[in-house]
Amino acid sequence: MKKHFYLVINENAGSGTGRKVAGKIIRQLQTASIDYTTFYTSHAGHEIEIVESLAQNILIPWSNDEEIESFPLLVVLGGDGTLHSVLNALKSFDSKIPIGYIPCGSGNDFARGVGIPRQAEKAFFQLLKAQSPKEIHVITYDESIQDERGLAVNNIGIGLDASIVNAANTSASKHALNKFNMGSLSYIFSILKVLFTQKGFPILVEMNGKKLEFDRAFLCTVTNHPYFGGGVPIAPVADPHKPVLDFVLVERVSLFKIFWLIILLMQKKQMNSKYFHHFQSSKFRIVSTVPQYIHADGEILGKRSTDISFGTETRLFWF
Repeated sequence: MKKHFYLVINENAGSGTGRKVAGKIIRQLQTASIDYTTFYTSHAGHEIEIVESLAQNILIPWSNDEEIESFPLLVVLGGDGTLHSVLNALKSFDSKIPIGYIPCGSGNDFARGVGIPRQAEKAFFQLLKAQSPKEIHVITYDESIQDERGLAVNNIGIGLDASIVNAANTSASKHALNKFNMGSLSYIFSILKVLFTQKGFPILVEMNGKKLEFDRAFLCTVTNHPYFGGGVPIAPVADPHKPVLDFVLVERVSLFKIFWLIILLMQKKQMNSKYFHHFQSSKFRIVSTVPQYIHADGEILGKRSTDISFGTETRLFWF
């Protein structure tokens, strides 16, 4: 079956990596005489407008029907944040509409987690070879206080990781460093700042018919694959091909113990620490009465008290 590629391109992804990758991919498409149409995002949230319009007028659910002369395939060129927005733009449409993805961001945790090459051209060739999409379990969340629902491809965090994302996004140095492709330095500065300032907070966790209370939660992350923060293996056993979520909670301890935890984390030995808690379930509920920053795939949802429930559902990805 022939395909027509509808490319949604975030040129600013990865401090300009998106622009370079798009040029290479378009040349490959031209060389291979593959039909394509390009859409470039021009402002925050533009990808949502583009994808909703495509879903209403062009995109169709996957079918291996030989009578379809040319299948319209949505292909996203951007980072995890762009992919997050695209997935949520499709939330109200048929779940069988597949998404192709060529990673261009700085973290690319989704690509790591599901087995898409992080080198753009290799990801493109993998996409070309695929004859049908794969089912991937993504995270569903339902926040009852704000009556907010959505999907996430990587993880949803409350506390430390969300505070780091917020600090990096609002850093005065981020824009300047991005001009020199040094945006990661801003992230490192933000980590150091938040490590010293983030306080422990109480949370209630419901799962598997049990209730657990923690008085000094520090980092709380719900994930559907192993990685967060640009390749950190926070939950090594997580598997996006299974309808199971992994929940990681780290307690607030002294800075010395935090740095020791980081060393264990890099060695994938974090389970050895009594301050590191890991749980698996098909559903979770987390209640935090003390306002904390919350993020979904690196997108800040706000700083607030929360009562949020998590589950999974399948979406089709072309790779």
